[in-house]
Amino acid sequence: MGIFDTIKNAIFGRAEAAPMPTSASASATPEGRTAAQTIPTPQPAGPGGGTVDVAAVLEQAVASKNQKLNWRTSIVDLMKALDLDSSLSARKELAKELNYTGDTNDSATMNMWLHKALMQKLAENGGKVPADLKD
Repeated sequence: MGIFDTIKNAIFGRAEAAPMPTSASASATPEGRTAAQTIPTPQPAGPGGGTVDVAAVLEQAVASKNQKLNWRTSIVDLMKALDLDSSLSARKELAKELNYTGDTNDSATMNMWLHKALMQKLAENGGKVPADLKD
Protein backbone atom coordinates (compact mmCIF):
# COMPACT_ATOMS: atom_id res chain seq x y z
CA MET A 1 0.00 0.00 0.00
CA GLY A 2 1.31 3.44 -0.92
CA ILE A 3 1.54 6.51 1.25
CA PHE A 4 -1.53 8.12 -0.34
CA ASP A 5 -3.58 5.00 0.42
CA THR A 6 -2.28 5.04 3.99
CA ILE A 7 -3.35 8.69 4.39
CA LYS A 8 -6.73 8.04 2.75
CA ASN A 9 -7.38 5.00 4.94
CA ALA A 10 -6.33 6.90 8.06
CA ILE A 11 -8.80 9.71 7.29
CA PHE A 12 -11.67 7.59 5.98
CA GLY A 13 -11.13 4.97 8.70
CA ARG A 14 -11.31 7.62 11.42
CA ALA A 15 -14.54 8.89 9.91
CA GLU A 16 -16.04 5.40 10.02
CA ALA A 17 -14.91 4.92 13.62
CA ALA A 18 -16.26 8.28 14.81
CA PRO A 19 -19.73 8.04 16.31
CA MET A 20 -22.29 10.30 14.70
CA PRO A 21 -24.31 12.19 17.29
CA THR A 22 -28.03 11.64 17.02
CA SER A 23 -31.01 12.80 19.03
CA ALA A 24 -31.60 9.16 19.98
CA SER A 25 -28.21 8.93 21.67
CA ALA A 26 -29.56 10.54 24.82
CA SER A 27 -32.39 8.05 25.29
CA ALA A 28 -31.58 5.05 27.42
CA THR A 29 -32.51 1.47 26.59
CA PRO A 30 -33.87 -0.90 29.22
CA GLU A 31 -30.36 -2.23 29.84
CA GLY A 32 -29.20 1.27 30.74
CA ARG A 33 -27.22 1.75 27.54
CA THR A 34 -27.90 4.62 25.21
CA ALA A 35 -29.34 3.96 21.79
CA ALA A 36 -26.05 5.06 20.23
CA GLN A 37 -24.25 2.33 22.15
CA THR A 38 -26.80 -0.26 21.13
CA ILE A 39 -27.16 0.62 17.46
CA PRO A 40 -23.92 1.78 15.85
CA THR A 41 -24.35 4.46 13.23
CA PRO A 42 -21.56 4.13 10.67
CA GLN A 43 -20.55 7.15 8.63
CA PRO A 44 -20.21 6.33 4.94
CA ALA A 45 -16.80 6.59 3.34
CA GLY A 46 -15.58 6.56 -0.20
CA PRO A 47 -17.21 7.30 -3.51
CA GLY A 48 -19.78 4.50 -3.24
CA GLY A 49 -20.95 5.27 0.28
CA GLY A 50 -21.08 9.04 0.51
CA THR A 51 -18.51 11.59 1.49
CA VAL A 52 -16.13 11.94 4.39
CA ASP A 53 -15.66 15.42 5.87
CA VAL A 54 -11.87 15.55 5.66
CA ALA A 55 -11.62 18.82 7.60
CA ALA A 56 -13.70 17.49 10.50
CA VAL A 57 -11.68 14.28 10.71
CA LEU A 58 -8.38 16.15 10.66
CA GLU A 59 -9.57 18.73 13.22
CA GLN A 60 -10.51 15.86 15.52
CA ALA A 61 -7.13 14.19 14.96
CA VAL A 62 -5.28 17.43 15.74
CA ALA A 63 -7.38 17.99 18.88
CA SER A 64 -6.21 14.63 20.23
CA LYS A 65 -2.54 15.65 20.01
CA ASN A 66 -0.55 17.50 22.65
CA GLN A 67 1.05 19.80 20.10
CA LYS A 68 0.03 22.62 17.81
CA LEU A 69 -0.45 21.24 14.30
CA ASN A 70 -1.64 23.24 11.30
CA TRP A 71 -2.88 20.55 8.92
CA ARG A 72 -4.57 23.17 6.71
CA THR A 73 -1.24 24.48 5.39
CA SER A 74 1.37 21.89 6.33
CA ILE A 75 1.66 18.42 4.82
CA VAL A 76 4.06 17.55 7.65
CA ASP A 77 1.52 18.54 10.32
CA LEU A 78 -1.26 16.72 8.45
CA MET A 79 0.78 13.51 8.45
CA LYS A 80 1.72 13.97 12.12
CA ALA A 81 -1.94 14.45 13.03
CA LEU A 82 -2.64 11.03 11.50
CA ASP A 83 0.35 9.44 13.30
CA LEU A 84 2.09 8.81 9.97
CA ASP A 85 5.74 9.13 9.00
CA SER A 86 6.25 12.74 7.92
CA SER A 87 9.94 12.41 7.11
CA LEU A 88 11.39 13.92 3.95
CA SER A 89 11.78 10.45 2.44
CA ALA A 90 8.09 9.68 3.09
CA ARG A 91 7.08 12.98 1.51
CA LYS A 92 9.31 12.32 -1.49
CA GLU A 93 7.61 8.94 -1.91
CA LEU A 94 4.19 10.61 -1.72
CA ALA A 95 5.35 13.16 -4.30
CA LYS A 96 6.33 10.30 -6.60
CA GLU A 97 2.91 8.64 -6.12
CA LEU A 98 1.11 11.89 -6.92
CA ASN A 99 3.29 12.53 -10.00
CA TYR A 100 5.21 15.57 -8.74
CA THR A 101 7.50 16.80 -11.51
CA GLY A 102 9.38 19.48 -9.57
CA ASP A 103 12.66 19.25 -7.68
CA THR A 104 12.16 17.04 -4.60
CA ASN A 105 15.24 18.66 -3.05
CA ASP A 106 13.27 21.93 -2.88
CA SER A 107 11.22 20.64 0.03
CA ALA A 108 9.33 23.89 0.69
CA THR A 109 7.92 24.01 -2.85
CA MET A 110 7.30 20.27 -2.87
CA ASN A 111 5.47 20.43 0.48
CA MET A 112 3.11 23.17 -0.74
CA TRP A 113 2.40 21.23 -3.93
CA LEU A 114 1.91 17.98 -1.99
CA HIS A 115 -0.66 19.53 0.32
CA LYS A 116 -2.81 20.83 -2.55
CA ALA A 117 -2.41 17.64 -4.59
CA LEU A 118 -3.33 15.51 -1.57
CA MET A 119 -6.47 17.55 -0.89
CA GLN A 120 -7.50 17.25 -4.54
CA LYS A 121 -6.86 13.50 -4.56
CA LEU A 122 -8.84 13.02 -1.33
CA ALA A 123 -11.74 14.92 -2.93
CA GLU A 124 -11.54 12.68 -6.00
CA ASN A 125 -11.75 9.63 -3.73
CA GLY A 126 -14.88 10.61 -1.82
CA GLY A 127 -13.60 13.19 0.62
CA LYS A 128 -15.37 16.47 1.29
CA VAL A 129 -12.52 19.00 1.18
CA PRO A 130 -12.96 22.76 1.69
CA ALA A 131 -12.66 24.52 -1.69
CA ASP A 132 -9.85 26.81 -0.52
CA LEU A 133 -7.65 23.77 0.17
CA LYS A 134 -8.01 22.39 -3.35
CA ASP A 135 -6.93 25.55 -5.22
